[in-house]
Amino acid sequence: MDLRLLSSFLAVVEEGHFRRAARRLHLSPAAVTQHVARLESELGTPLLHRGPPVAPTRAGHRLTGHARTLLAAAEAAREDITGLAGVRRDGAGHRPLRVGIMGHGSAELTPAAINAFRRARPDVPLELRQLDFTEHSSALVEDRVDVAFVRPAPDDERVTADVLTTEQRIIVVPAASPFAAARDEGLRVADITGLPFFRVPEHTPRPFTEYLYFGQTGRSAPRRSEDYALTPQEVLTGVVAGRAAGSGLKSFARYYAWPGAVFVPVLDAPWESSYLAVRAYEGRGAHPGHPEIAVFRALTLALARELGPRISGSA
Repeated sequence: MDLRLLSSFLAVVEEGHFRRAARRLHLSPAAVTQHVARLESELGTPLLHRGPPVAPTRAGHRLTGHARTLLAAAEAAREDITGLAGVRRDGAGHRPLRVGIMGHGSAELTPAAINAFRRARPDVPLELRQLDFTEHSSALVEDRVDVAFVRPAPDDERVTADVLTTEQRIIVVPAASPFAAARDEGLRVADITGLPFFRVPEHTPRPFTEYLYFGQTGRSAPRRSEDYALTPQEVLTGVVAGRAAGSGLKSFARYYAWPGAVFVPVLDAPWESSYLAVRAYEGRGAHPGHPEIAVFRALTLALARELGPRISGSA
C-alpha cells in the first residue's frame, strides 16, 4: 500500500476538505483527489462521502486508524535508520527495549502497542517490567526501563509523557461495605473521605499520592488504613480482606475483577489520564538512548488515537 495515498486520504479526513488537504500537503487538489481514487480502487470500496462536508465512510473510518499507525511507523523508521550507523558501531542495536508497566498500564492499549512493536521489529528483544507505585518516575530516571506506561503524569523535568487514555475515576471497596450499594449510581468525593484508603511509602512521588487520594490533603484528606500497598494486587488483597479501600481508573474493574471487590464510580472527580513516559534527555548529547524508543512511541501514540476514545467510552 502506497504511503503517499494513505497520507492524502488521512489529510482529507482530518481537514474535511480536498482543497485544504492539498494545501497542507503542498499538492494540487487534483493530485489529492487522484490519490484517494487510487486507494479506493485498490481496496475496492468507497472511503469518503464527498459531501459537503467530506466525511469517511464506514470503511474509511476503519482505514483512518490503520493509516495513522502505518504513517507513524514509517516516520519512526526513518528517524531510526538515520542513526543506524552509530547504533551499529556501539552495539546498542542488540539491547532489549525495556517496557515498564504500572498496574494494568493503559488498559487494552498496552498489549496492543506491545504486539504492534513486536510485529514491526521482530528482531528487537523486548523486556516487560512491572512497576510499583513508588517507581512512577524513578524507573526511568534511574535507567531501569526505557519507556513506561504510568498514571498520572510525572512531575519531573527529567521525564516527558504523552497522554494515551482518559477515564473516569473509581474507588474499590469490599462487597460488604455500605458504599458497595452505590456501584451503579456512583458517589461523590465528599462521600468517600471516611473510607480507610491504603497507605503508600513516604517516598512515593507526590503526583501519584495526590492521584490516589483524589487530590485531597490536610483535614479533607481521606482516612488512611493501617495497611500499605505498592501494587494493585496488594490493594485488592486489602480490599477483599475488609481492611482498606483503593482508587483507580474505571478500566481497573475489567482487569481486576476479584470476587469480594466492588468498583464504584466517583462522579465529580476529574477524569484522569494514563501516559507513555520516556526520559526527556533521551537521544541528546551524551545520552544516545535506545534506538527503538522512537519506534515504540510512534506506534503507541498512533494506536492511542484509534483505541483511546474506545477505552474512554467503554471503560
